[in-house]
Amino acid sequence: MISISNQKIAVIGLGYVGLPLAIEFAEHFPVIGFDINKERVTELNDGRDRTLEADLDKLLSVLQYGKDVNNKKGLVCSATVDDLKKANIFIVTVPTPIDKFNAPDLTPLLKASEMLGNVLKAEDIVIYESTVYPGCTEDDCVPVLEKFSGLTFNKDFYVGYSPERINPGDKINTLTSVMKVTSGSTPQIADIVNNLYATIITAGTHKAPNIKVAEASKAIENAQRDVNISFVNELALIFDRIGIDTTDVLDAAGTKYNFLKYKPGLVGGHCISVDPYYLAHKATQLGYNPQVILSGRRVNNMVAPFIAGKVVKLMIQGGHHTIKGASVLILGVTFKENCPDIRNTKVVDIIHELGEFELNVDIYDPCADNEEVNHEYGLNLISTIPEKNYAAIIVAVAHDEFRSFPFEKYKENNAIIFDAKGIVERRLVDGRL
Repeated sequence: MISISNQKIAVIGLGYVGLPLAIEFAEHFPVIGFDINKERVTELNDGRDRTLEADLDKLLSVLQYGKDVNNKKGLVCSATVDDLKKANIFIVTVPTPIDKFNAPDLTPLLKASEMLGNVLKAEDIVIYESTVYPGCTEDDCVPVLEKFSGLTFNKDFYVGYSPERINPGDKINTLTSVMKVTSGSTPQIADIVNNLYATIITAGTHKAPNIKVAEASKAIENAQRDVNISFVNELALIFDRIGIDTTDVLDAAGTKYNFLKYKPGLVGGHCISVDPYYLAHKATQLGYNPQVILSGRRVNNMVAPFIAGKVVKLMIQGGHHTIKGASVLILGVTFKENCPDIRNTKVVDIIHELGEFELNVDIYDPCADNEEVNHEYGLNLISTIPEKNYAAIIVAVAHDEFRSFPFEKYKENNAIIFDAKGIVERRLVDGRL
């Protein structure tokens, strides 16, 4: 009978999700942290983390434990596949992005499954945390595990699913303080998976009745937020035409006890702007054309072009009669505040839209890595803000540093200030969502 005692865990993927997970488990079990990026592995073994998600003291502590082969806990980071053969429980935390057609791209997930298939042994358990559509674990991943291992599902090996709930940059709602949904491919495995996570999740666990339910729970978490935000984004588009301020309207409506005060804004990142497409994909496969989910996506994707167009209009109204060649400063390029994560950031859409007007755009972000931004989007960040007259400044991300930015100085030089995040003093703002 399988138990979690005397097991060795391998966490596949050491990004925003996998690294905090590996660290927490390594305080209780021997853990192999695996990533195909050798540079990332070297960085972590040196006690450094570019995602800023890790507690560095904890990281150094579990790495030290891991150096002693006799320890029954600790972390060893590796990019060598053969090292995975030592593990009995594998937790997959690789990305699940969408392609240019907004269809699920399962390539990283299936490649990870293929790799694990080559190291699986009898009685091993593979737990997926990557966000997928309901049925993906059993219908897409399990056949790959069977093919490359030569083993039989639910006879020789087992699977579980426990959706990640990491919120990048959030130092309050951390991995251990958010309840974890768990599931397994048999009732016994469900108990084992649940007990495994219960060792590190102080907020408790919720054991779902089956894997599909657990998969669906993750998909609808973010789809719900996406739809709610799309509603207030649509309100912002409407109220702009009426000539009233959306925040003022929301403040008034929010005085009622049951009004949900969502705020308008750019919806990017690796979850909210991606997961609804996974759910819609599955629905379409089953012959149902989702209405609400995709309408929310369409509205949220309109926000970046709206901001760019609004800024140009405000520039013209403000006396900037020459748009071509004018300079615009974008404050922030990450998908959320105080976080270096640039995955699927919608700020890039604002920049591209402004480029259509042949504006010169400077991008400043103290949290983002210039090399990564250049690699992902072909854009370059400025390291310091130059002394020049900007025709417009757009606050795209609410980094703490921007709250003390000298907006008044630029306003005195006739700069248009557009605040997409509601952090600038009202009297200085020409436009906001």
